[in-house]
Amino acid sequence: MGRGKFRIYLGSAPGVGKTYAMLSEGHRRTERGTDVVVGFVEHHNRPRTEVMLHGLEQISRCELEYRGSTFTEMDVDAILARRPAVALVDELAHTNVPGSRNTKRWEDVEELLQAGIDVVSTVNIQHLESLGDVVETITGVRQRETVPDEVVRRADQIELVDMSPQALRRRMAHGNIYKSDKVDAALSNYFRPGNLTALRELALLWTADRVDEYLREYRGEHNIRTTWQARERIVVGLTGGPEGHTLIRRAARLAEKGSGGEVLAVYIARSDGLTAASPKELAAQRTLVEDLGGTFHHVIGDNVPDALLEFARGCNATQIVLGVSRRRAWQSVFSPGVSATVARESGPDLDVHIVTHDEAAKGRGLPVARGARLARPRIIWGWLTGIVGPALLTVLLSQVVPDLGLANDMLLFLTFTVAAALLGGLLPALASAAFGSLLLNYYFTPPLHQLTISDPKNIVAISIFVGVAVSVASVVDLAARRTHQAARLRAESEILSFLAGSILRGETALDALLERVRETFAMESVALLERGTDVEPWSTAGSTGPNPVTRPEDADVDMPIGENMALALTGRVLPAEDRRVLGAFAAQAAVVLDRQRLVHEAEEARRLIEGNQIRTALLAAVSHDLRTPLAGIKAAVTSLRSTDVEWSEEDRADLLEGIEAGADRLDHLIGNLLDMSRLQTGSVVPIIRVTDLDEVVPMALAGVPDDSVELDIPETLPMVAVDRGLLERSVANIVENAVKYSPGGEPVHVSASVLGDRLELRVVDRGPGVPDEAKDRIFEPFQRHGDAPAGAGVGLGLAVARGFVEAMEGTLTAEDTPGGGLTMVLTLPIAGGARPVAAELPADATT
Repeated sequence: MGRGKFRIYLGSAPGVGKTYAMLSEGHRRTERGTDVVVGFVEHHNRPRTEVMLHGLEQISRCELEYRGSTFTEMDVDAILARRPAVALVDELAHTNVPGSRNTKRWEDVEELLQAGIDVVSTVNIQHLESLGDVVETITGVRQRETVPDEVVRRADQIELVDMSPQALRRRMAHGNIYKSDKVDAALSNYFRPGNLTALRELALLWTADRVDEYLREYRGEHNIRTTWQARERIVVGLTGGPEGHTLIRRAARLAEKGSGGEVLAVYIARSDGLTAASPKELAAQRTLVEDLGGTFHHVIGDNVPDALLEFARGCNATQIVLGVSRRRAWQSVFSPGVSATVARESGPDLDVHIVTHDEAAKGRGLPVARGARLARPRIIWGWLTGIVGPALLTVLLSQVVPDLGLANDMLLFLTFTVAAALLGGLLPALASAAFGSLLLNYYFTPPLHQLTISDPKNIVAISIFVGVAVSVASVVDLAARRTHQAARLRAESEILSFLAGSILRGETALDALLERVRETFAMESVALLERGTDVEPWSTAGSTGPNPVTRPEDADVDMPIGENMALALTGRVLPAEDRRVLGAFAAQAAVVLDRQRLVHEAEEARRLIEGNQIRTALLAAVSHDLRTPLAGIKAAVTSLRSTDVEWSEEDRADLLEGIEAGADRLDHLIGNLLDMSRLQTGSVVPIIRVTDLDEVVPMALAGVPDDSVELDIPETLPMVAVDRGLLERSVANIVENAVKYSPGGEPVHVSASVLGDRLELRVVDRGPGVPDEAKDRIFEPFQRHGDAPAGAGVGLGLAVARGFVEAMEGTLTAEDTPGGGLTMVLTLPIAGGARPVAAELPADATT
């Protein structure tokens, strides 16, 4: 049985009509005779959506008990038993109640698809996992219910349900989305025009990327190489020279002119040695293009124009941005250059922009040598000049100007020999000298058309010609080799300087260093391998590139680092002269790996030290603060059990009251210790719900005398997105701390107000206050300021309060109270218009 088809209606915001569109699709398929059932639909009491359920078969939901309450979820087993052709499943990102078959609804949907059932579902753009941080920045609301992007991307069809912000706000104002008592709050918070516009743009761009994936797959399946200009993609060709910054910025401006434009910077490296680019320049240009929203690509190719065009057509680019050649004008005689070649061969489907810059025509400087060899095109030109040139010159001198004289003829032939040496090195020059001497002998030295020389003077002349040609070729070739060797040493020194600088700067990114190795030597992949002993298998400490090897013997290049570590490269075999620089990289990689491990060990040691300090403080607290109430309870119980004294009812009541007070104090201390333990281990996971502050704060005051607090919480305050249990504990600890330090007859004042997109709760006391230098220290565990009253606890209350508040994405700070005292300021995020996460859970659920 095949996998079912998956269709998703993607909404740009709540209320745009995803569920309505899904139910409409269900009706259309039912009218065509398809077996359609409603697996789960949440209509939120919206009349028009609820009406759409009429005429569709609905699968009954299963009921689950959780913490004393009953909840309903989609019954996956019932749908599998019913085996419809199509199931309609709403809210793909929903989190199921604990005890359900699966944790998330998208996992339920995956089971239905595996069973061969087609599924039509809905999800909002803000619930995609990769966009969580972006949506929180825009709306101020963190989406707790998310679905992995890959789940949505695997859908066979994705249809965007869109609506303009103005139309959506009108729908809300008419009561089509929320009840009238919630409309004003929603319109002024989550559903502001700016928020809706940003969410709409996110949805459009994400959908466009998905459409682009479909397009790439289709072009690949049908082997389409021509460019389809459905979207502006601009490829920037980089050489690693200083002009790259200008080209990248120009491409970014071109991309901004078209909506959804994309910039792809590419560097083409030859496969026969160290790359010719400056590592420092390439790193800076990579950072710049990524800062401008583009991507950087490293491609290996011996023919730069062909590789660049192949890359541009492979990514369906529409434009190429190149710089004016840095070569001098006379060099264009031998080759037109990359820019001119790409412009000539780009065809009608690619626009090529050749951008001028400050480095134009100033020369490239010394190229990086590759084994002191000349590039293949220059060698080919050297052979053509040394062989074809003399042949053409022979025709010209024989037919057009036959009477120049042997001396002039020899100088002209010598010119081609020198040119062959300049272009192709020693071998083409020697071949040109030999071939030229034969042509001079056969065509211009009596007797003509014979390979003999009758005049001894001509023998001397031709011998001198051959000697001069060989000498000039040798000198030119030696100079070229020395130039290339000097350039190579310069490149090596620049790379070694970069490595030394990275050591001094303390850079510890192993992946970045391995990527630098791959780019420098134009390799496919690089892996740093290690093992404990000679008999243990190799393990990968770090790698970059596709399909890295797992054993040194499988690599094209193996650079040992000590006895049990090696740098393994794949792609090609490096010449011997490149291994010196590779050895420096390998040593640096080992240093970086050791440094990373030392940093990790130092962090572990720091955590152990902190844990030891907390344990020491805990032992001190247990030995004193916990024993004090225990001693009181023990004394009271001993007195009550004593048969020597006849206690009155009043005395017995006092002793029992002392026992109760001691037990309450123990309970409070142990509760704070457990809370601090949860904070230290990171096990506090808040359940965020929309809550009224005036429902939580009064419950937090149950542990203090009624006349010790003045409460001022207006009923008109907006709701906050918090965990009710954590907020109650935090406020209780803050208020109890303030009551302890307040003088008799001075109540603590608790008030709340709105400040921007945050709600601010202020707890004001008239106690002795805290100096500025101690305001942060009072929130540390086991800290009690100055003259803390006797029996004031172990100093955990404020530390627990701040930990809980920060877990809810709030803040807790201390300020001076005007006129004396301390004010605790607690800020909380105001709830937006989105449906709160885990709203199905009971109100008394704990974290």
